[in-house]
Amino acid sequence: MPATIVVGAQWGDEGKGRVADWLASQADVVARFAGGDNAGHTVYVGDEIFKLHLVPSGILHDRVTCVLGNGMVINPVNLVKEIEGLIEAGVPLSPERLHISTRAHIITPAHIALDGASERARGQQAIGTTLRGIGPAYTDKIARRGIRAGQMKDSEDFADSLHRMMEDANQVLADDLRLDVDTLTVEYLKAAERLRPFLRDSSAYLNQRLKENASILCEGAQGTLLDVDHGDYPYVTSSSPTVGGALSGLGIGPCFVERVVGVAKAFSTRVGSGPMPTELDDPIAERLRGTGENFWDEFGTTTGRPRRCGWLDAVAVRYAAQINGFTELVLTKLDILSGFDELKIAIGYIIDGERVASPPATSAELERATPIYETLPGWSEDIRATRDWVALPDAARRYVERIETLVDVPVRTLSVGPEREQLIHR
Repeated sequence: MPATIVVGAQWGDEGKGRVADWLASQADVVARFAGGDNAGHTVYVGDEIFKLHLVPSGILHDRVTCVLGNGMVINPVNLVKEIEGLIEAGVPLSPERLHISTRAHIITPAHIALDGASERARGQQAIGTTLRGIGPAYTDKIARRGIRAGQMKDSEDFADSLHRMMEDANQVLADDLRLDVDTLTVEYLKAAERLRPFLRDSSAYLNQRLKENASILCEGAQGTLLDVDHGDYPYVTSSSPTVGGALSGLGIGPCFVERVVGVAKAFSTRVGSGPMPTELDDPIAERLRGTGENFWDEFGTTTGRPRRCGWLDAVAVRYAAQINGFTELVLTKLDILSGFDELKIAIGYIIDGERVASPPATSAELERATPIYETLPGWSEDIRATRDWVALPDAARRYVERIETLVDVPVRTLSVGPEREQLIHR
């Protein structure tokens, strides 16, 4: 059973990209199963920083084949830019190494314009999307009026579909958002021509490789708490960044799954709107966030927006573990907690005077949640050079062990810095 699924255990931005990069070194294939270029996976290799939005992190390993699965929504123009940027950086990338599912859906200029118009109309109730057309593209997919990547094989059919979709959007867009249909159609046709050799039936490919006992790494985007079914609705993404989304987003069966690796930060962060019970607005939050001057600071890879920061919410991580059936947990950014005299973990909530042990069903209830904190001693030592579990400060080990107990999942790996080798394996 050679499939491993990597899932975010919080609101995204947990460090899945660098975890996928590490696991990809042991894989034959790395496949993205959901989302689009709203994802921002950052991988630090030596002195180089790779910021990937569509192409799976495994592309940085020469022997790995990468797949953009049918569950994704893809902006062809942005994908071409990302491919060309990787090639310029010396990353070998060809149709033999990257496959695009013919069943993935296309993000069009209409989707991007409608996304912006919708957020603007919401005003203070805006969801906080990345404004990249993700939601409208998934809406059209479910409404059965979307454009599949396979249509890029036929230039005339693709152009007609694009033209019709943009003309329809122009009927409802304000004058300052109206689209130049002819110019944008030409731009998309050029991108389609560049991507045509990469198109294939990715589900058939993945199932054939699984039968050959190849190791498949399934890479997600966003996190469990942004799942359209299980997240803080409506402050969610439009896809399923969970284990269920991996299976449907790649077209493989559960019998092949061997590991489900959850990824969580040692504290909590969130970008955009929506409830976050442990959010802080004080010097501690500023310290967790950083200044924005370093790659490792808490600013969105895709949006550049500062992330909201707070203490670790074990209620949320435990919920994510239950939803996905994590077999293990990777805890990232443990090094950021060095220097705190004490640390807090939310172990429950008080909502309307009642204690609850799991997230409520509505965002309104979660907005009213007051976290119940447990306080643990901090540590002063710099742990960025530590590579052995036993060499960590006692307080750091107790912090990790307490998280294991609260979440009921073993923490197998810790990251203590942004670079590939800054990992502790237990």
